[in-house]
Amino acid sequence: MESNGTNRIFVRFFFVYAFFLVMGVVGAGGIIAVQYLSKDKVTVEDIYKEQVLMPMRGSILASDGSPLAVSVPVFELRWDSKVVPDSVFSRDLDSLALCLSGIFRNKSAGAWRNELASARRSGNRYKLIGNRDVDFGELEEIRSFPIFRLGKFTGGLIVNRDSERLNPYGHLAVRTIGYLNADGEGTGIEYTYDYRLRGEKGLQTVHRMLGDEWIPVNGAPARPAVDGCDIRTTIDVRIQEAAETELRAQLAMSDVFEGGTAVVMDVKTGAIRGIANMFKRRDGSFDESYNYAVAHATEPGSTLKLAALIAMIEDGHITLDTPVDGGNGEWYYGGIRITDTHRGGYGKMTALEAFEKSSNIAFAKMITESYEDDPAAYISRLHNMKLVEKLNLDIEGEGYAYITTPEDPSWSNSSLASLGYGYAVTLTPMHILTFYNAVAGGGRMMRPYLIEDFERDGMVTENFGPTVVSGSICSRSTLNAVRTALRGVVTDGTAKICNDERYAIAGKTGTARVATDGRYEDEQGYRRYQASFAGYFPADDPKYSCIVVLYTGKTKGNFYGATWAAPVFKRIADKIYASHPEWNPPLVAGGITPPDNPSIASGLAGANGMPVEYMPMSSRPGTKGMGWVRIDNGEGSGAAAVSSIEIEKGIVPDVSGMGLKDALYLLENEGYRVSFRGGGRVSSQSPGAGTELGRGGRITLTLKQ
Repeated sequence: MESNGTNRIFVRFFFVYAFFLVMGVVGAGGIIAVQYLSKDKVTVEDIYKEQVLMPMRGSILASDGSPLAVSVPVFELRWDSKVVPDSVFSRDLDSLALCLSGIFRNKSAGAWRNELASARRSGNRYKLIGNRDVDFGELEEIRSFPIFRLGKFTGGLIVNRDSERLNPYGHLAVRTIGYLNADGEGTGIEYTYDYRLRGEKGLQTVHRMLGDEWIPVNGAPARPAVDGCDIRTTIDVRIQEAAETELRAQLAMSDVFEGGTAVVMDVKTGAIRGIANMFKRRDGSFDESYNYAVAHATEPGSTLKLAALIAMIEDGHITLDTPVDGGNGEWYYGGIRITDTHRGGYGKMTALEAFEKSSNIAFAKMITESYEDDPAAYISRLHNMKLVEKLNLDIEGEGYAYITTPEDPSWSNSSLASLGYGYAVTLTPMHILTFYNAVAGGGRMMRPYLIEDFERDGMVTENFGPTVVSGSICSRSTLNAVRTALRGVVTDGTAKICNDERYAIAGKTGTARVATDGRYEDEQGYRRYQASFAGYFPADDPKYSCIVVLYTGKTKGNFYGATWAAPVFKRIADKIYASHPEWNPPLVAGGITPPDNPSIASGLAGANGMPVEYMPMSSRPGTKGMGWVRIDNGEGSGAAAVSSIEIEKGIVPDVSGMGLKDALYLLENEGYRVSFRGGGRVSSQSPGAGTELGRGGRITLTLKQ
């Protein structure tokens, strides 16, 4: 009986063995057939290929180096399940699952356990970990997790670096910074200078794994990626913020406004220090979806009377004292009715008074009397002043500037008179500002520009700078006369709201009706306006020029440059004036001037702009090798003091007074996730210094200039 049972067992074993042997042969034969007998043979290209390595995109910087747009590293996580020893996997699987559920929060620890175990059973060598990319602080925390802490070749963690685009100042200058989408479409600096920002792609050899996953071959890449250049702009963050804030606030005061622009330019160089463009969205809020300053060419109205005044004085037709009769506020010429806003008209006055009061009638009369016999001479004078010169701006989308000429089909008997007070010509706000900037700059017209230089690793690789468009738009005597007139507009004319005892402003108001389908008013009496003010300050020694233009929708009301645009100019100028120490010297008791000590940011000793050991300090521990230091710049004491910043694991360090770069480096290396707002140095942090906070905890920084 026992022998028969043994025989039955042997027979069963034999048949099972034979079955698996046959299946093995069949399987091997199938593999051989697929690889060697099929038409689609396996090639080297099926196993190995070149994978593109993406470079880090360059940053866009403000004039002082503050980041306006920056790419920060993010990391995709993969896992090679086969390299982990069985004993380690069995021991630490539950702990790893718990850690992953805590950081990604997309599934439970149990779900993570099942997912990892499944990847292990299937032999997945490139398993995606998590539902998103992680930042540097999170990566450092994940590298400390069970199994993963054993490293790539034992723990199986594979890290692929990518980048994410951030605007540290939020929506500040967002239209100028611009964007670039996946289809290559975009705006602003991001789009125009993509060829410098994007860098050069590299190549990495990868090989194919089960599941059609591709992993890098160990060793150096065949060709490393080259990161993109940084672009330093001319934007001053403080001026940009002032322009945006004040423009937005003014537009919000009436539902009739559709948008507007405010631009601030450096008189000496033409550098654009601030450029704000606001366009009304459907929900009534304003954003920078359209660049009025650069792209929107319209008939400017009375701001162009400055060009008419220069031409007539330069050609010897008038002086500021030339009499002119504004009449009763109504005058007909060439079949059109010309009016002034002042009820009853201005009567008899001088050319200076006509400019200060912005009389359309007076300027129409003076222009026609001066150039009626030769309109081309006036138009030639405008061209000689480079009024409609193509600006060749650093960003695309420049609007078309044009002056109507007698050869145009649109020229009529009224065209010359219209040119005298800012019609029959189309200009962008940037064209007008460039012209006013030339008057402020002693007659020299500078090309407006936004890009200061290209940089790599902090070193300038290509420098851009001021470009002269015209050495002199008019004679010195004419320039002195029109600068007197521009100052008179503020002291005695339409822009008295801009007058200030602290500093002098010069400029000109402008109000223009905007044509729609060739008409300035529809059948129902609705009109569109643009209200503007262009000028410069301080008038006696100009540092900045500025233009503000507001655009309305259809309205039956009146929206004048003096009422709506000039106040915005004034508030922007006030903020700029208040931020300039040379215009606001500190009050010092007894005439004693405090020592000229530089203000140094806290941070890494020896990397704070100059060696710490050479600074005037009331306390001076040995600074070499001190590491992170706090610097009290000694306000009121005349001396600075330095002390070490203690770094303890799990305790939030004090980063107040540091620049953003140092603060991010310190906190992220300690494993914290960091967000920030503002610009300059760290003024506050949350949670505060000394708070217990584990790795992966979030810290918010507030920065101020």
